[in-house]
Amino acid sequence: MGIKVLVVDDSSFFRRRVSEIVSQDPELEVIGTAVNGAEAVKLAAELKPQVITMDIEMPVMDGITAVKQIMASNPVPILMFSSLTHDGAKATLDALEAGALDFLPKRFEDIATNKDDAIALLQQRIKTLGRRRLFRPAVRPSIATVKPRATAAQAVPLSRAAASSKPVPPQPADKPSSRSSAVTRASGKKYKALLIGTSTGGPVALQKVLTQLPANYPHPILLIQHMPAAFTPTFATRLNSLCKIEVKEAQSGDQLRAGCAYLAPGGMQMMLERSGSFGRIKVLAGKPEMNYKPSVDITFASASKLFGGDVLAVVLTGMGADGREGARMLKATGANIWAQDEASCVVYGMPQAVTNTGIATKSISIEQMAESILKETAHG
Repeated sequence: MGIKVLVVDDSSFFRRRVSEIVSQDPELEVIGTAVNGAEAVKLAAELKPQVITMDIEMPVMDGITAVKQIMASNPVPILMFSSLTHDGAKATLDALEAGALDFLPKRFEDIATNKDDAIALLQQRIKTLGRRRLFRPAVRPSIATVKPRATAAQAVPLSRAAASSKPVPPQPADKPSSRSSAVTRASGKKYKALLIGTSTGGPVALQKVLTQLPANYPHPILLIQHMPAAFTPTFATRLNSLCKIEVKEAQSGDQLRAGCAYLAPGGMQMMLERSGSFGRIKVLAGKPEMNYKPSVDITFASASKLFGGDVLAVVLTGMGADGREGARMLKATGANIWAQDEASCVVYGMPQAVTNTGIATKSISIEQMAESILKETAHG
């Protein structure tokens, strides 16, 4: 029996197109369609779908309101369809805040240049969400973590999150070995940078970690989140308004500074080069054949050449295995590699890739990650 899917959109053409694509996969089954958010709330309760695809702008009730109501009464993984615009980015982040787990561009040509790849990605994303076992209540940052300049209109904490990535068949969810998920003891190692790579589920995971770091955090932070180019400026601005540290979208020529997090721009690759005390960022288009833009592997590999082993690299929730080879290069220089544990991941693919190969030395819950990072790196 296939994963049961409810398709929600006010466009009859889009409902029909998504339904056709979903039905082409023998592991998926469309059990109903809805033309607005109010109908989606009703059908979610009646039909009990395992995944819902949801438009944002609809009459009667918009998708964001529908997500809030569904997550409050009948929690189910929800995949949003979004336009790749500034307004679309803000609305998508609001939808993730409301409880949606993932999103894809509404225009299929924005998902992938090849039609078959776009279809495969949509099918794979639905199957990945449909295999999720449990929903865990989100832990929002306390009011003390919000900068005085932030307002409710400027920043709303994310409670669920998602990001865009190329489809990669999920690996079997083997349990990590006996590595502890509790806050870890400091090794006493000296560091020059903190690196964090993530994909699906990354926005909420990054927020949980970054909002707990103090303004005087002693190292530069490099963030690689699979996300479209239209979304990363909005996401960086949102994080910056919530965090004590500074968060910005990285630009070529940025000198790395302690207490500042640099978010890799969507559609580009973030590299590092020698300059000043910590180094300098170089943003490149990268090779067209690269699956991920930005790529965790690319930035991790570049960091291994600049910092050597003086790095803590953390791989958070995400689909696929991006980051594994870059983490392998970092580890060869003496860097420490940590992974998020399976229980707290939205998708365990990326952390599993570095855990099962023995590259990661610790597997830590997202709730304990920030405190563990501070104990390990805040001493210098």
